[in-house]
Amino acid sequence: MLNWTLEKIRLDLKFDWAISRSTSQYKINFIVHVSDGTISASGEIAPNIRYGENTEVIETQFNQIQNQLSKISSTQEILDLCSQHKIKHSLSFGLESALVHLICKRDQIAITNYFGIESVKSVFTSFSLPIMPADEISQFIKSIDRFRYLKIKVNADNALETVRTVRQFSEKPLRIDANESFQSASDVIDFIDELDDQGIEFLEQPMPANLNTEYYKLKASNKIELIADESIESECDFMDISKQFHGINVKLMKAGSYTNAVSLLKQARKFHLKTMIGCMIETSLGISSALNLGALADYVDLDGFLIIRDDPFYLVDEMAGELSLRQSAH
Repeated sequence: MLNWTLEKIRLDLKFDWAISRSTSQYKINFIVHVSDGTISASGEIAPNIRYGENTEVIETQFNQIQNQLSKISSTQEILDLCSQHKIKHSLSFGLESALVHLICKRDQIAITNYFGIESVKSVFTSFSLPIMPADEISQFIKSIDRFRYLKIKVNADNALETVRTVRQFSEKPLRIDANESFQSASDVIDFIDELDDQGIEFLEQPMPANLNTEYYKLKASNKIELIADESIESECDFMDISKQFHGINVKLMKAGSYTNAVSLLKQARKFHLKTMIGCMIETSLGISSALNLGALADYVDLDGFLIIRDDPFYLVDEMAGELSLRQSAH
């Protein structure tokens, strides 16, 4: 019989995390712990308000299924239980990942071997520049100069000014994330045309996820590579998504499980879509989980643990933007 517990943790941030829809100075996440009496393991839960998740919902849902969790013996049983009770994706991932970590510890196998995927020693992540006053951008860019790729958070109102300001201080490849702040394909096209910057790798989720017709128009314009984020959660109509975007951003907290994330990434490649592994604001426990999927990604955006002041786990090393798992991971 397994014993499950839920721990709430506060993560203070190194700077204000401002994106188009919210600003945060700290984040409340959860760590779910599981033990079989001999071996213990943990998984992270990073709730996101964009998907109807908050601390109260996570605690309530965990309490609802805690007794049933004690009788679980496989990851499929956890996924079935979560589906039956409509468990939020971040909680579902925390539960499934904790059990995967326990099984791999017990059987002394790598997580990549458990899922039958290749392992990678390291990956290079981008680092995100949050929305901030223009006069603060120069100093911020200097502080993250070691990263090969910069990701810029923008909203529709300040996008052009922000990217041009960044370009004054950096010639590195840029990835732009608008977090659904543009409202039409024509607005996005005008932004791209006026920007006229050949150093943009891609534009991530410029418009709300429900504007399918606008995305058809935008992709057809062939102005820039488009990556879906909010348009894909735990399920994806790849035939339709491939008409809107050139690639997808898979996050474990959205996918709801390792199992589903691996499936989404593999399916994306069958549809000739680029793949990206992203994250929420998470500790290195969550980031180390995502690193296990590195071989399935064309782009990596796993800076979430670098934004928090005091990482409680220290499971991931970062050197000049290169991430690698420590031996103690999982």
